[in-house]
Amino acid sequence: MSGTVHLVGSGPGAPDLLTLRAARLLERADIVFYDALVHPETLALAARAVKVAVGKRSGRLSTAQRFINKQLIDAAHKYQTVVRLKGGDPMLFGRAQEEIDALMAAGIALHIVPGVSAAFAASADLQCSLTRRALARSVVFATPREAAGSRENTWARAAAAADTAILYMAAGQAQAVSDALIANGVPASRPAVIVENASNTERRIIPANVGSLHTAAEHIGDGPALVMVGEVYADITAAGLEWPVSALPTRAPVTP
Repeated sequence: MSGTVHLVGSGPGAPDLLTLRAARLLERADIVFYDALVHPETLALAARAVKVAVGKRSGRLSTAQRFINKQLIDAAHKYQTVVRLKGGDPMLFGRAQEEIDALMAAGIALHIVPGVSAAFAASADLQCSLTRRALARSVVFATPREAAGSRENTWARAAAAADTAILYMAAGQAQAVSDALIANGVPASRPAVIVENASNTERRIIPANVGSLHTAAEHIGDGPALVMVGEVYADITAAGLEWPVSALPTRAPVTP
């Protein structure tokens, strides 16, 4: 047997943000290899599947990528429908290319199903657009995290040049992120916000600025968090350090 491996985005966490295509694949999956941050209700859709945890969390013991690659190849020789369920979107900081390359080299058929990335879910939580006419016309998705042996990481230079910067896996090193942005010309006063557990009921929103990112990061818990930087967040920063989700303003619709 030679099955098909589907790299599927599970979205930012909330089960009802899963795409229809992803949900239907989970329902007919024979085996699912899932990330640590996949919601239990999402995983429950794969009622008939064998479920294998291969999660990765920063700073914790996790499954080696080369072993995940081998598991996917082996599973494709045994099962018809193999799902690799990833948090967010597989193609953004999801190490998808390593799995794609391994599967293609082994001659395994594969499909990719996009998911809602955390940046878009966090923007929805904030009711604040990543772009704005006359204020923000460029957006950068970046991460300060580096793999061993990787080439020079120029994330700070790219983030400094953008109107809006979304930094994944950055809250845990907030002081270093702040220092790097300032060293690349970003004013310490530039508005910023940290969003933890975007799209989930446990989400937390911590307004800050570039100079106070370290202090703001002390308020978050153990959930995945984004650091979002740009003038589009000026109103949020002005609201103060602790801005509960329940206090988020509802903007009135534009009347034609």
